[in-house]
Amino acid sequence: MFRTLPPFGGDPRAVSEIVRGIMNGKTNNVGIITLATGGATTTTITDRRIGPDSILLLTPLTAAANSDSVPYGAFQDTTDQTIASTTTAYQMTFNTTDLSSGVSRGSPTSRIIVSNAGVYNIQFSAQLDKASGATGHIYIWLRINGSDVTNSAGVIAIQGTSAESIAVWNWLSTLAANDYVEIMWSTDDTNVQLTHSAASAPVPAIPSVILTVTQVNNI
Repeated sequence: MFRTLPPFGGDPRAVSEIVRGIMNGKTNNVGIITLATGGATTTTITDRRIGPDSILLLTPLTAAANSDSVPYGAFQDTTDQTIASTTTAYQMTFNTTDLSSGVSRGSPTSRIIVSNAGVYNIQFSAQLDKASGATGHIYIWLRINGSDVTNSAGVIAIQGTSAESIAVWNWLSTLAANDYVEIMWSTDDTNVQLTHSAASAPVPAIPSVILTVTQVNNI
């Protein structure tokens, strides 16, 4: 419990101890907060030192609190991804989690789920290739909770056999807790594919898709 002095007077010893504490930085403005658990999305703080103009600055002291404060995830896929129809949209899938804290793969593995609400940077790279000649086009866009995001699509032309290209871009999206994102793709030529390559010295392995999801602002 923090210590105070009466409005007037006060025991000299108590005054001395409190002034000494102030000189040592103990000004009754720090404390420890235990976050609500069990899936709670808010924690209520009750303290008579808090006023309408108070500003609370929080620093996580445990791994669990740090996980909630800086969500991130990095994922990749180490298989070839192909499509069977030019009139169907397909999800890019991920079979490997490289790093994860508050962001995880769901089921199916195309779904990347965030535990906390916030603004997220969703960034990907996809290794594109074509199994036969002529030009093919690949279309890529973002989907959130099963719905396509307006104006999120792009297109890349792939020319000829072994015409490797990399598609790279990112989106900023506001997500609620437990929302999931998917990266969708389609093509006008079923010979277009997302390819992986095994390591071949001195080059490391090439995943077919790499995805990172990081929170840039909480809500």
